[in-house]
Amino acid sequence: MKAVIIDDEAASRLTLRNYLTQYCPEIELLEEAEDIKKGKEIIKRHNPQLVFLDIEMPFGNAFDLLDQYDNVPFETIFVTAFSNYAIQAINLSSCSYLLKPVDIDELIDAVNKAKESISQQSSFKTASILLENLSIENKQLKKIVLPTMEGFDVVQLKDIIHCQANDNLTDFHLKDGNKKTVCKTLKFFEEALSDFDFLRVHKSHLININFVESYHKGKVGDIKMSNGNSIPLSTKKKDLFIKKFSL
Repeated sequence: MKAVIIDDEAASRLTLRNYLTQYCPEIELLEEAEDIKKGKEIIKRHNPQLVFLDIEMPFGNAFDLLDQYDNVPFETIFVTAFSNYAIQAINLSSCSYLLKPVDIDELIDAVNKAKESISQQSSFKTASILLENLSIENKQLKKIVLPTMEGFDVVQLKDIIHCQANDNLTDFHLKDGNKKTVCKTLKFFEEALSDFDFLRVHKSHLININFVESYHKGKVGDIKMSNGNSIPLSTKKKDLFIKKFSL
């Protein structure tokens, strides 16, 4: 895979270059740049399949660079020193990211994911969903990429009623009555959706609070969702759930 690195920190570029050489021999590293202007130039010059892209740089950030493309023509692995910055948006779009200092196993996993996407020759680019989400202010209109056994689905958050743990998978119950089994844990989605009106109410259940129809007290509380499903409310989550409705 032809690749470039765009990162303003020379030490970070050196570390990533050495790791790629030692642990990812399938990567052909073509050139590096320290800001988005030079980054755009080396992308145009080399037409890489993969770009390692630092999020925060002088004279613009990673999203400013990606926004210059009508359709992002490469796979992107974001690199950031900030554990909270834009991570939720990145997780919604199923883009790959690495936290500095870069973990070797996580780097290998991200490269393998990029390789698989490129080998499938899919015109779908998760970066496009990421940019679209960043431009939308209404939380429930944002989209999430759901990796399934058959490929992936893209749905709006407003169409998700609740999610249920299924071993290391997650079942998404949608407004149209469909159920999607997704290849990530419920804990992942609890973190990814925590700022988007979703609440973990039980060890096995994550709900979109916009679809709550009623709540009945009891030793184990019972939450009735708009699709008719009853969701148990654990004692530990009761106060947080009630607070969401300002009761």
